[in-house]
Amino acid sequence: MNELQRGDDWLAALLANLEPAARSRMMRQLAQQQRRTQQNNIRLQRNPDGTGYEPRRITARKKKGRLKRQMFAKLRTTKYLKTAASADSASVEFAGQVQRIARVHPYGLRDRVSRKGPEVRYAERRLLGVSNEVVTLARDTLLRWIS
Repeated sequence: MNELQRGDDWLAALLANLEPAARSRMMRQLAQQQRRTQQNNIRLQRNPDGTGYEPRRITARKKKGRLKRQMFAKLRTTKYLKTAASADSASVEFAGQVQRIARVHPYGLRDRVSRKGPEVRYAERRLLGVSNEVVTLARDTLLRWIS
């Protein structure tokens, strides 16, 4: 714990040396890199820890002639997956009405398929999260800006 505290103090001192405008630019760049990483995970249909999404359940619609589409294809676009950055923080979040979809899937909750349709329990599929790749990317970006 003591080592973490010393590391945190060291990092805070280095960041304090950057001007607020430079910190904002760094955080914006960090948020955009994080968004690209999250978009890639969604495109590859995998959770942040590297495991694959549970496949959709088999229905009559899987019969011959049906086109297969990726899950969450539109959610990963920059229209819905937004970045927010300030001098103190950077985040990646879903915007607008897609937040409901993004809230249901990561925890495997129940939701209606359509407005008056049946209620279904969705499989747990993590859309956003922190992995070793994200931590390494953040550390590299931070060191690049400080040096």
